[in-house]
Amino acid sequence: MAEATYPQDLLYHEEHDWVRLDGDVATFGITWYAQDALGEVVFFDPPDVGTDVVAGESYAEVESVKAVSDVIAPLSGEIVEVNAALADNPETINEDPYGEGWMVRVRLSDETEKDNLMDQAAYTATLS
Repeated sequence: MAEATYPQDLLYHEEHDWVRLDGDVATFGITWYAQDALGEVVFFDPPDVGTDVVAGESYAEVESVKAVSDVIAPLSGEIVEVNAALADNPETINEDPYGEGWMVRVRLSDETEKDNLMDQAAYTATLS
């Protein structure tokens, strides 16, 4: 398992998802807190490339030894890439949630939605 970290260069959603912005494309994943709460991840069911996602709604499922959980989209847009490596190695979500454990990349449809997300300090304050 990864160490408990919350990188300062990311934005965070209240449902324990993170966003890394790169122009009009955002990378999504789940936070250390989320993967820790799930326990050992054994399966990731991604959406298809081309699927539209809506902020605040489920776009994928993660299955752990404890439960199946929805993954909530922190921003809206179109899926342009899925982390195919997670199909064979879903445990990467636990081992490297902010790096190789990323889930999808999305071309944003409304960049102003990012104003609804939290910075690292605001997000970590919600965890205590």
